[in-house]
Amino acid sequence: MDSNHIAEGQKRWQERYDAARKRDADFTTLSGMDLAPAYGPAEGVDDPRMEQIGWPGEFPFTRGLYPTGYRGRTWTIRQFSGFGNAVQTNERYKLLLRSGGGGLSVAFDMPTLMGRDSDDPQALGEVGHCGVAIDSAADMDILFGGIPLADVTTSMTISGPAVPVFVMYLVAAERQGADISKLDGTLQTDIFKEYIAQKEWLFPPEPHLRLIGDLMSYCAKEIPRYKPLSVSGYHIREAGSTAAQELAFTIADGFGYVELGLSRGLDINTFAPGLSFFFDSHIDFFEEIAKFRAARRIWARWLRDVYGATSERAQWLRFHTQTAGVSLTAQQPYNNVVRTAVEALAAVLGGTNSLHTNALDETLALPTDETAEIALRTQAVLMEETGITNVADPLGGSWYVEDLTNRIEAEAEEIFARILSLGGESDGDTAGDTAREAMAAGRHAIGPVTTGILRGIEEGWFTAGIAEAAFTYQQQLERGEKRIVGVNTHTDTVSKDLEILRISGEVEKEQNVLLSQRRTDRDQAAVDAALARMVDAARTDTNLIPSMMDAARAEATLGEICDALRAEWGEYREPARF
Repeated sequence: MDSNHIAEGQKRWQERYDAARKRDADFTTLSGMDLAPAYGPAEGVDDPRMEQIGWPGEFPFTRGLYPTGYRGRTWTIRQFSGFGNAVQTNERYKLLLRSGGGGLSVAFDMPTLMGRDSDDPQALGEVGHCGVAIDSAADMDILFGGIPLADVTTSMTISGPAVPVFVMYLVAAERQGADISKLDGTLQTDIFKEYIAQKEWLFPPEPHLRLIGDLMSYCAKEIPRYKPLSVSGYHIREAGSTAAQELAFTIADGFGYVELGLSRGLDINTFAPGLSFFFDSHIDFFEEIAKFRAARRIWARWLRDVYGATSERAQWLRFHTQTAGVSLTAQQPYNNVVRTAVEALAAVLGGTNSLHTNALDETLALPTDETAEIALRTQAVLMEETGITNVADPLGGSWYVEDLTNRIEAEAEEIFARILSLGGESDGDTAGDTAREAMAAGRHAIGPVTTGILRGIEEGWFTAGIAEAAFTYQQQLERGEKRIVGVNTHTDTVSKDLEILRISGEVEKEQNVLLSQRRTDRDQAAVDAALARMVDAARTDTNLIPSMMDAARAEATLGEICDALRAEWGEYREPARF
């Protein structure tokens, strides 16, 4: 790009920056040096890279979504938390909010994640151990007791039974007197990544996609601020993928949900702003920054050029980041504080919109109050002391970072082309050209990327790629080519064992007693009738959300709702592969 075009872009950015709201804060260095809100090439200098790099807040958004960067608004501190029963987790939420948390992020236990009640035989020994146990809307009432859902954004990390859990959240908000049309938050709901990596599904893919389509339609019409999908790469990376695989698989999943919305007749400029993303921030500092920058650029280009989004908000890729749990070590666990800080810094320099920082003991157990506070204060130190919020995309233009960004983007595009070929599409000049032509021709029930994803799931293509990447890295560790402090290098230590949080077996017993009492006290005829109406709706094209909400209002349990749909739709069994 020549210097005249660069100057025009800078002028355009400056005008948008001047018109935007900024925080009332000191944006100088620790020594008092004044700083510009963003930097670019020197005046009069040509830089052909600027067409791809751009300015903050302008297409293709490589440098961030907003002209002000973090001067306008810092990232949201959103700590993922949940353990034991709803009473215990409610206490932790109030602690986090008092200590500077800007929103809530709910971690559910394994029975809840699998759509099972706490007294289900398959739940034995698992209740409350990796998150909070939620059996009905009454648990949601307790979980958010004293926390006004109308005022606090709430994220829920759950996919298989996401929709039943979501309607229980809506019922709890109703019972608080909230106007549910104004609720704000995020539901994960990303079923593709369950088949690819995390393995917490309920039904075959098609019924899950039907539920997600119903949710997208309902939220677009009834709760426009709520984001019904958070497309997750975190679990893909934690399963062992490379950075480029995480990026490409996740964004391809996002394209699939765009195609689902379009197949429902939804306006892309209306529903696309409700899609958000969830990425891992791993330990390779610069690779992670490049990954985040490439993600925004790819998404903006495909949404505009392939799927026809015309508004900036529909082209934006908003994302939450969590530091890499898989990078934490049981050996010398205090080193995990350093790892988490480095990973959090990479997420911020990559422009994350919200952030969770892992606690030092999470490789062993759920965090204690003390380790949870250290994790929370890690973000506070970055935000308040380091000056990283002063300048938008401070690494923009770095030869190294820009080259890494381009290389990760190119590798992702190769993966998109492979996914399209799995769906029966031949290569065009680019993967985007191939997808655009296929969409225009209407050759797929939902869309070309969706067809490829479903075929890749069926054939085990995604899981095989992740397994190969994980195996390669493990071999490098065992040969000493890659190093982890405390594991295969610098192994001598004076560290002692940690005191960890242990969930008492009494939690499960008490939860089951409570659940039994609720079943006794409720109107069973009303529950049965509501479940029957929900199943009837499942046999038609009727949106399932209203009838499922009625079941939740009647105190139908999560397991009862999911079992009724399992009986109708069947359960998914992953094919054995060797």
